[in-house]
Amino acid sequence: MAVLTVSNLSMKFVERTLFENISFHLERGDKVGLIGANGVGKTTLFRIITGRQEQTGGGVVKDKNTTFGYMEQHSCTAPDRTVYTELLSVFDKLILDDKRLDEIAFMLEKNIGDTNALISEQFALRERFEREGGLTYISRTKAALIGLGFSENEFDVPTERLSGGQKSKLSLAKLLLSGSDILLLDEPTNHLDITAVNWLEGFIKEYQGTVLVVSHDRYFLDNVTNKTLEIENKKSRMYDGSYSVFMEKKRHEQEIAREHYKNQLSEIHRIEGIVEQQRRWGRERNFITAQSKQKQIDRLREELVDPDKEQETVKFGFAPKCESGNDVLICEGLSKSFGGKQLFEDVSLHIRRGERVFILGENGCGKTTLFRLIRRIYEQDSGSILIGANVETGYFDQVQSDLHLNKTAINEVWDEFPYMTETEVRSVLGRFLFKGDEVFRELSSMSGGERARIALLKLMLRGSNFLLLDEPTNHLDTAFREKLEDALLDYTGTMLVISHDRYFINKLAHRILVLSKDGVKEYLGNYDYYLEKTNETFDKGIFVSTRKNKPASDNRNDYFVKKERQAGIRKAKSAIKRCEENIAKTEERIEELQSMLEFPDTASDYEKLTECTSELEVLNNELEKLMEEWEEAEKTLEELSDQ
Repeated sequence: MAVLTVSNLSMKFVERTLFENISFHLERGDKVGLIGANGVGKTTLFRIITGRQEQTGGGVVKDKNTTFGYMEQHSCTAPDRTVYTELLSVFDKLILDDKRLDEIAFMLEKNIGDTNALISEQFALRERFEREGGLTYISRTKAALIGLGFSENEFDVPTERLSGGQKSKLSLAKLLLSGSDILLLDEPTNHLDITAVNWLEGFIKEYQGTVLVVSHDRYFLDNVTNKTLEIENKKSRMYDGSYSVFMEKKRHEQEIAREHYKNQLSEIHRIEGIVEQQRRWGRERNFITAQSKQKQIDRLREELVDPDKEQETVKFGFAPKCESGNDVLICEGLSKSFGGKQLFEDVSLHIRRGERVFILGENGCGKTTLFRLIRRIYEQDSGSILIGANVETGYFDQVQSDLHLNKTAINEVWDEFPYMTETEVRSVLGRFLFKGDEVFRELSSMSGGERARIALLKLMLRGSNFLLLDEPTNHLDTAFREKLEDALLDYTGTMLVISHDRYFINKLAHRILVLSKDGVKEYLGNYDYYLEKTNETFDKGIFVSTRKNKPASDNRNDYFVKKERQAGIRKAKSAIKRCEENIAKTEERIEELQSMLEFPDTASDYEKLTECTSELEVLNNELEKLMEEWEEAEKTLEELSDQ
């Protein structure tokens, strides 16, 4: 049964047409990914569906009993509200009913008004109030906040002081409590850490209603959607299947369409040759044949369908101007705290030339701070940082603080690279889809995605051999993300990347470092390999979702499998050596104590005798444990050596 039907919908502005005559319908329980390049009208479509914007053509038909829950990219727009009151606003209707019930009770107590009418109103209102959850809305509000990671101390924090990730979580909480039949989610994973994204995935999977979600997070779409709706070239098309299934079907359809178009053109040209030949012969029957063939050509031209033109994409690559030494970055025992709060301690990393290393961790664990320590913007509390020989560092800032918003696109690039000619600057801007008068637009008027393209363009021109990338795919549409992935796969330098984009991590990562307050933990593979090793269970109080083991991705190559085994062998050998040294020291001390017990002075001194006997007991227990550790390390070394 269709809960939403969109028919021949069009949206036109004076200067351009976003889309025209798009049609689709959503069934109850559908989980649909809405995809398309930035600017094709995805958010506008949401606003039309929810009645916040008027379309210029077509219609939207909704089931009369259907309610919508809409999560916008930028929500929590009442800065005077606290976290708690913002979420409680979901129940404004229940709050009004609650107040009215109090008023009625007061009026009955004071004999104010028509008693019979008040009692009737009270009965009907209380029945509705209880039916719609009025007795539990306060406890559900608090439970949702705590379940999404807000502490009770944060309930009274004004929403204007929340981070982007906290605002997204609060929006999710509002959506969860809304009781809607259809959820419209606009970039819900923006600013969420991986744990929160996994929570959202679990919620959507468990949700019994219909979901229409705009997202550039391809891993997320693959996990939660069963249909894909694309807007491209002002048209829409719906496919059964998640993002990856859709892409495969689309590629296949496009290949067939291009081949059919090519064959039709070839047939038209062949028949045109026949027509020309018949006319050259000039006999009456030749003219009759030519006319017949011309009609055939006209029919074929009427049936000729141009394949959809491919969206214009960027063309770029990263090329280091020089090669660094083998050791690019060595950090030992780093720690950092702010205002008495410890972000992390005992962080050690060793990044070598050519590696693509990703840093994961929950929001607030200090990933960006670690980058600032490496870039010498902050000073570490303890530990050391060594940058290798000939290392030229390039940095991508997720908040784009190094851009000058009062400058035009051309001046932002030209001022930093004054040796380039105007033609060269405009040419490179054109490769990043800034053409014509667009190069004279101020950055302040640009979208987040357009600014990200400018930042990546500048990074490309610097020619650095060590890239520090902080959430480089944020704000980028799917097509640009794929081009960025291809460019970074071809990059011969070294990369250290902070990212929550699991598809991006899967495609590029050689190693993953998980940062926490206690240091880093290393995984020698991509995101699927990390999941396989951690087999995480996410429990956020709202639901529990257990993630089954996944096979490691094919991207995890044999070189890094070998590196992992060699690291295990080194670790086992170190453990064996350490155990043998400790065993020798312990046995030496045991011998000393046993000799002391043979001395007459010791035997006759009760305190000395008791002290030696007690220490011997402790040392013998330690020796037994050390022997067990030594045997375990030997066993591990033997197993790894046999692989």
